[in-house]
Amino acid sequence: MTSILIAEDETRIAAFVEKGLRAEGYSTRVVGHGLEALELARTDSFDLLLLDVGLPGIDGFEVLRRLRAEGSELVVIMLTARDSAADTVAGLDGGAADYVAKPFRFDELLARIRSRLRDAGGRGETALEHDGLSLDLRTRRATIAGRSVDLSAREFALAEEFLRHPEQVLSREQLLSRVWGYDFDPGSNVVDVYVRYLRGKLGSERIETVRGMGYRLR
Repeated sequence: MTSILIAEDETRIAAFVEKGLRAEGYSTRVVGHGLEALELARTDSFDLLLLDVGLPGIDGFEVLRRLRAEGSELVVIMLTARDSAADTVAGLDGGAADYVAKPFRFDELLARIRSRLRDAGGRGETALEHDGLSLDLRTRRATIAGRSVDLSAREFALAEEFLRHPEQVLSREQLLSRVWGYDFDPGSNVVDVYVRYLRGKLGSERIETVRGMGYRLR
């Protein structure tokens, strides 16, 4: 699953962006401090960083400068309340892939994210395929033997996780963490519910229940 780090100290904006990205099937993590953003960006756990310029601790420009000085190629989109040409030039010259001024429309931000991930090659992958099932990571479309299948954002994210690990048993805890991005009550059956949805759309024989362990894409 494509993972996005949101470095934004305005709680309302961070929550708005995170909710929208998760609805689109992305995994997200939100931080509100420059140094914390830098440390997480260094872990190579994210595909893209949404980086607010006005972070406390160290600002977004400094976070970007340090990342690039260390050789990081993480895709960075700068977010800022400033819209001056000087700030835009500073961000782009510093190694940012794009620059978005607040306030912004979410659909515009989403389009820019998709474009920059596509430019970066999405870590070299634009599609996943296994046994006739194919997911296009750019258009977010699923097909079975050439036939289009309509999946919700969460169903697509779950299917993507299975296709990234075919024949591997994935526990409910792993799927919760990777697809939903946060921990549910251990008694929650949300994974089982969505696996049932996928079976109904992709074929019941594709996803196998491994008793006491989890699920496996066959």
